[in-house]
Amino acid sequence: MLALAAALMVGCGTTKTVPITGRQQNLLVSDGEMLSLSTQQYSEYMKTAKPSTNSANTAMVKRVGQRLATAVENYLRNNGMAEDVKNYQWQFNLVQDQNVNAWCMPGGLICVYEGLLPVTQDEASLAIVLGHEIAHAVAKHSAEQLSTQIKQQYGLQIGTAVAGALGMGQNTQSIVQAIAAQGFNFKNLSYSRGHENEADHMGLIFAAMAGYNPQVALTFWQRMASMSNNQTAEFLSDHPSDATRIKNIQGWMPEAMQYYKKK
Repeated sequence: MLALAAALMVGCGTTKTVPITGRQQNLLVSDGEMLSLSTQQYSEYMKTAKPSTNSANTAMVKRVGQRLATAVENYLRNNGMAEDVKNYQWQFNLVQDQNVNAWCMPGGLICVYEGLLPVTQDEASLAIVLGHEIAHAVAKHSAEQLSTQIKQQYGLQIGTAVAGALGMGQNTQSIVQAIAAQGFNFKNLSYSRGHENEADHMGLIFAAMAGYNPQVALTFWQRMASMSNNQTAEFLSDHPSDATRIKNIQGWMPEAMQYYKKK
């Protein structure tokens, strides 16, 4: 019965190919469902957040973010994924928070904390971070994690899953709502190391596509590594070690440089 339920779940899901890496994933939730959940959560967060009063930094975050978004959309359109573009409602906001952090919800809803900017120091390094966060959205990592939770829910309710196999779509929607009610918070979501590696890889290339020199990623992550003794950035939880991350970036650099054209 367990094998049957697993097969039914995979069969009722949608197989997607992650851009850049080509990895195959099985998703049990639609882009529309994810966008609805994330838009609600992002709106609720922004009602309580304090927007930055630094107009220059706010403009920089929006400028870098939009440049990345344009590059990503152009890539999707040029590689047979134009349909995905409609699922993005890009927003780039800088808020008053001294934590070294940035995050992106499904649909391209992005928040940058002021505490990150002294570490990025320049637009190109900011593009590395935003490219990483945008990559989580483009690779549908939140949907993949939510799909995993749904599968776990079905595993706990194996009889119900098998009995209701023919109505899987309705069951899935119900479970999505249940998980959301239990606190599936995109802002505080911790991705797996595999997802973080993939976001590093994709984000590096997105930055290059947008005309930012991807080589700045090495010095940026070295700065981050130097902070690790006294402060860990929130968005580094469950991430690869500093040494592993830098080594991986060095390995991806030749590929990223093929996309880089200075603007």
